[in-house]
Amino acid sequence: MSLKEKLKGDVIVHMKAGNKVGLTTVRNVLGEIETREKSGKTPVELDDLQITALLQKEAAKRRDTAATYSSAGHDDRAQAEIAEAEIIEAYLPKALTRAEAELIVDEVIAGLKADGTELTMRSMGAVMKSVTPKIGGRFDGKAISEIVKARLA
Repeated sequence: MSLKEKLKGDVIVHMKAGNKVGLTTVRNVLGEIETREKSGKTPVELDDLQITALLQKEAAKRRDTAATYSSAGHDDRAQAEIAEAEIIEAYLPKALTRAEAELIVDEVIAGLKADGTELTMRSMGAVMKSVTPKIGGRFDGKAISEIVKARLA
């Protein structure tokens, strides 16, 4: 079952449970997915990796909005944004620890060295290209980039 199908199924679950926050949040996310799919010259179908990236952005957006509301003294609105972010984050894959991410980077580097590739800082693109699908949005890309730089230096 794709992530999009799960979201659509959960609309019905939230509707039957009377969970208005969950229902509204999932509907908004589905609307954002459909907007992305229909934008551009030709319609496209987003895959699970693209939907995961979109969900991460949506959750981060709500957390940022919650921080803004909180600093403005609107704690009730901040709590509502945090609740939406938590609902969205429930659809995201389990996050990796830094140690797990470093292990993946080390495995990729070892694999490339085993293939006879001489790795330097210029090889960073090749390493990142191999690491990114394995991480799959479960760890911060900027932090992965820093780990790769440290390993290649």
